[in-house]
Amino acid sequence: MKISTRGGNANSIITVNERTVADGIIELEVNYKLSERAVPEPFCIDLSTPDIDVYSMWSPAMICSRVIGKNYDWMRTYSRLASWMPLHCAISRTDKNRVCVSVSDAMTPIQIASGVAEEDAEIKWVITFFTDPTTPISEYSAIIRVDTRDIPFYNSIYDVVSWWENTCGYTPAPVPEHARLPMNSLWYSFHQSLVPDEIVKQCELSRPLGMESVIIDDGWQTNDSNRGYAYCGDWEPVRMPDMKGLVDRIHATGMKVILWYSVPFVGIHAKRFDELKDFLLDLDDSTEEVRRLDPRYRHVREYLTEIYANAVKEWGLDGLKLDFIDNFCLSKDSIKPDPRRDLESLEEGIDALMVAVTERLRAINPDILIEFRQSYVGPSIRKYGNMIRVADCPCDAQLNRRGIVDLRLTSGKTAVHSDMLMWNLEDTKESVAYQLSSILYGVPQISMLIDKLPREHYDTLKYYLSFWREHREILLDGDFSAQSPESYYNQACACLDGEAVITVYNNNIICGEYKKLVVVNGSAQESVYLKGMANKNYRTVDCTGKETSRGVVDGNICEVKVTLGGMVFVY
Repeated sequence: MKISTRGGNANSIITVNERTVADGIIELEVNYKLSERAVPEPFCIDLSTPDIDVYSMWSPAMICSRVIGKNYDWMRTYSRLASWMPLHCAISRTDKNRVCVSVSDAMTPIQIASGVAEEDAEIKWVITFFTDPTTPISEYSAIIRVDTRDIPFYNSIYDVVSWWENTCGYTPAPVPEHARLPMNSLWYSFHQSLVPDEIVKQCELSRPLGMESVIIDDGWQTNDSNRGYAYCGDWEPVRMPDMKGLVDRIHATGMKVILWYSVPFVGIHAKRFDELKDFLLDLDDSTEEVRRLDPRYRHVREYLTEIYANAVKEWGLDGLKLDFIDNFCLSKDSIKPDPRRDLESLEEGIDALMVAVTERLRAINPDILIEFRQSYVGPSIRKYGNMIRVADCPCDAQLNRRGIVDLRLTSGKTAVHSDMLMWNLEDTKESVAYQLSSILYGVPQISMLIDKLPREHYDTLKYYLSFWREHREILLDGDFSAQSPESYYNQACACLDGEAVITVYNNNIICGEYKKLVVVNGSAQESVYLKGMANKNYRTVDCTGKETSRGVVDGNICEVKVTLGGMVFVY
């Protein structure tokens, strides 16, 4: 592997010390020293590895494409405390790791880029540090971990996650039991048109289906329904003034209550805007009706922490959905120094805010539920939140599936949640089941008006949530693997103590030896093929749980008919 350095401040010194820590794993200790204390300029570590049996690139930040890329049109992973993580992998056509590059520092703005060079058929890697301005420093160090072991790609990722947790100091937050149970999230079903009586009604209907919490989203804090944030900032329950009474009524249904907040935003129509307008990240002449608070000011951190703590104490909330953390970004004016700030680095400010908020809330309720979503995921964010959700993808089962798998690979024991499921009421029950089959390996969030569901939709939802709860331990705690990341994963599996749940999306051939097996058909085909399971019994059900056949696996490869969204139980 070839290594070189470039960039940085004038008269700065970059050194890289290479050491082998295990067979196939090297660590590059990067040290950066400045001649005098200053804001660090970006500097790069360049690597080169052979493009041998590399089929695709993988990173949780790669939303649209996972091709290999070119060294003049890079595949890029952006990372900072409030967005994604420094992890970037090259994968073989058989789902084996070829090169997995990660960085110990998940707070500093860093970019990992890769691309094939036409001249020598090698993959060029560029790890750039300090891609955004940070606090002045005199020296900096980090570890670049390069794993070239011939192992399943997901195992190389799991090892990075373990490294972050156990060696790099990113200890994840504890996960309460209710973070691991299905929820009704009201965004798609209500948007901002929240009505207390209707919310309680939906909770009464959701609880018997197995949903244990409700997330009250944007709209409770304003009567404005224009889907903007011009009135955020005061966080008073304008639309539902008896918030404590509403929470009590929801608790009476048996459900927990989680309330939404857009953390950085303060609208120009907020009553406290004048108090906060000198503590912003945005230009004063912005034409937007919403601005972003600057957490480098102690006043901002104390203001937000007090709001959240008072809401949890006074209203009896069980959790908070803290949204838009990744919108803490520097603008031209906020790059300039300000002696009123007690912190200089934006990432340090976000960290100080989140530490203060979570410590205060856990002192009130040790089992407080705190949700974040893509792109604010990764080892830093897992220190604060115990629920990590797929980014908004209404009706998009493929994006939900990929998001669930990506997050499962990178989130350790933190509860991974689906984006809220919604669908058209005129669609088929099989389409409903397809969405549900796509999120089985995460915690389901549902965002439909239960009383409006057609009977077949209701029966499908009821069956899938019942199945999920019955198999929750396998689905969430079992050994988890997935195939073909370049094609949104064509098969996923969770296995615990010899029992497995496998969901097929494009690859309908099932191999392996299990004491018990459930195959969920999330594909467009109405058959699955069981290989190496001769003489085992099986039964099939449709997407509502109604039994459709029974039989014995005949021969080494056996075709079993099963409808879309249906399941095959092998025993």
